[in-house]
Amino acid sequence: MNIKRIIKHLSVGHAALRRNFPRAALENIERTIAEVEQTHAGQIRFAVEHALELSPLLAGQTARARAVEVFSKLRVWDTEQNNGVLIYLLLADRDVEIIADRGVHTKLGQEVWELVCKEMEASFREGKFEQGVIAGIRSVGAHLARHYPHVGTDKINELSDRPVLI
Repeated sequence: MNIKRIIKHLSVGHAALRRNFPRAALENIERTIAEVEQTHAGQIRFAVEHALELSPLLAGQTARARAVEVFSKLRVWDTEQNNGVLIYLLLADRDVEIIADRGVHTKLGQEVWELVCKEMEASFREGKFEQGVIAGIRSVGAHLARHYPHVGTDKINELSDRPVLI
């Protein structure tokens, strides 16, 4: 049990979400997802959670395990081409996780996502949350464009572009 982590999570409230992701930032993130998705056939979701609840903390739940839960809850896996990607930020830990559906994961692997996460986390350490998220979205989009190029004029947006605040 990590007491420092528990205290940090208990002290980070919903106000931290609004402070680091004001309405204008969320709208910019949503626009960026919509713009980037025009370049590929993949689907990107962004979710940010201020902190874990006490029981998962006591059980030692990691940001990665929580991201997998959120991936499932938001049904990011439920795309026609199995090309959904979740970018999940656990604000209390400043830990970002990228969970890719099986179609994307087999083409790219975890190492690619870990590099994107590290770049985003570097921005977060500087307090640049909006910029870090947008850079991450653009990077994920570039990878998706290589493996899932957008063809034709009719692009169906299978998942909402709106950021999810948890």
